[in-house]
Amino acid sequence: MSEDKQKLDGAAWFTLSGDVNSDMVHRVFDAVADMTEDGVETAHILIQSNGGYVSDGLCLHNYLSNLPIKIVTYNGGAVASIAVILFLAGQERYASETARFMVHKSHASAPSGARPDALRIIVEGLQADDARTESILRKNINLSDEHWTIHAYSDLHLTARDAAKVALINDVRDFRPPKGKRVTNI
Repeated sequence: MSEDKQKLDGAAWFTLSGDVNSDMVHRVFDAVADMTEDGVETAHILIQSNGGYVSDGLCLHNYLSNLPIKIVTYNGGAVASIAVILFLAGQERYASETARFMVHKSHASAPSGARPDALRIIVEGLQADDARTESILRKNINLSDEHWTIHAYSDLHLTARDAAKVALINDVRDFRPPKGKRVTNI
């Protein structure tokens, strides 16, 4: 067995930060291609993101959820907006004690002087995005009726302990690569 393969030992450690957008999608696709080539069986991914585009977040969630690689996600600081859906792609999920999650509905701004028909199209798009992300939230976590009410009208903020109570995370645990393991930024 080569020295590189021995160092990898089936698990690899990554950081993923920034806006959830087409650039992130390409970076993840490239990283997964390398993981597949390197025989990675488990990918530990520390995510730091305040959100981005719903379609890109859904693409990454669906892609990572269906890989033959076990994905373990971590929140070491903040995961917000559509990045929460990306985070939920992990078969195991963890957050540092001081980490926070912010779950909220989609939002957009309309151009100045937008006509009512244009505003209706924007609102319908936002409602469709919310329906898609809400289905993933409902499938993966156990928010209370109170949480859903807050989510309907405002930003829902969850501490790591709150996230554990609703099964957003498996446990409060830091991203802690073993000594000597390489950490790669995606």
